[in-house]
Order: sequence, then structure tokens, then C-alpha cells
Amino acid sequence: MRYYISDLHFFHREMNERMDCRGFSGVEEMNDYMIRRWNEKVRSVDEVVILGDFSMGKGRETNELLKTLNGKKYLIRGNHDQFLNDRRFDHSLLGWVKDYEELKDNKRKVILSHYPVFCYNGQYRLDSEGKPRSYMLYGHVHNSYDEVLVQSFVEQTRATKRMIYGADEPQPIPCAMINCFCMFSDYQPLTLDEWIENDRKRRAEAEKITN
Repeated sequence: MRYYISDLHFFHREMNERMDCRGFSGVEEMNDYMIRRWNEKVRSVDEVVILGDFSMGKGRETNELLKTLNGKKYLIRGNHDQFLNDRRFDHSLLGWVKDYEELKDNKRKVILSHYPVFCYNGQYRLDSEGKPRSYMLYGHVHNSYDEVLVQSFVEQTRATKRMIYGADEPQPIPCAMINCFCMFSDYQPLTLDEWIENDRKRRAEAEKITN
């Protein structure tokens, strides 16, 4: 099984005090909770793609952290992942570290970047059931106003129709961009299908509040 998650920010005190206001009493409580939530879901045989900003810790403490987390870990580099430059960090604890990647997930293409990519590869493609064949998974913006702007773009794009290869008339653009921010899943890595459902529910709740 493959899971995805972003912006855990282990060891980052300010995630409690500013920006996210996560509500933990301190870094230790936050780290312990996120480790527990991860291991409740992920087995040793599973894979987890981390979409950046994994740890604000030094090399050695991030080594120990990775050893406590189940599964094979892969990292899309985030702007806060400075531990990667620490000579004491053991890079063998990660399957790979990349700035960008495209993977297959149950016959769908997954575009992986720490930052939202608005014009991503395959964004117009649909399968035989009319569902997106490509999904853009991102992080970085947390649940900030930047995320509000991203969602505004998504809504506007989905409301736009254009001719798509194989169609007889203009079709809505899928624009399947999903923010895999850890707080949206209560700090638990999710599969692509789970993130799709999580995103659908979050949009529905936001629409209720707006209306």
C-alpha cells in the first residue's frame, strides 16, 4: 500500500505557537502524537511519500525519528528540510529524495511536488468513466490563505469547459489538485483514494459554510 502526507514539521515549535496553532502542549507531545497516528495506519511493508517539510530536527534526531516510523519512506524535498544538508543525516533511511516526481498509482498518474503545480502533466485526461487520470498532490501552503487562493483557482478551472481529445463537445477541466496537509487527515498518511475522498468532504464542508 502506498500513502501520502505533507508538512508534518516534526520538532517545529512554531507550528503550535503560530501559523497552524496545532494545540499541542509542546514539541514532544506533537511528535509523539504524529508518530502514533502514522504507525496506527502504516505497516512495515507499506510505502509513504512525504511531500516535503518533514522535520525541522538536526540530522541525528531525524535519523532516530525515521527509525520509529513504519514503512519505506520517500521524500519530496520541502523548503524546511534542512536536515538533508546535515552530514550526520543517514540518507539510506529514505528510499529517495527528489524535488519532483511522477508515479503510477492504480492506473492513475500522480504528480508529486511540495509546491502546488497549477498546469500539471495530464490535467485534462479522463478515464472511460469520466474520472481524472492524473492527480496533483502538493503541500507547502498548509491551511493558510494561500490554500484559499489555490482552491479559488481549482473552482474556476473546474467551471471552465474546453475541447478534450476524444470528446464531441467541450468538457469541464478536471483540475484534480489535492493538498495533502497533515492536519487535514489528523496527521495520518492516506492512500490516493482516501485523499480524494478527504478532499471531496472538505470541499463540501467549505461550500456549506459559504452558503
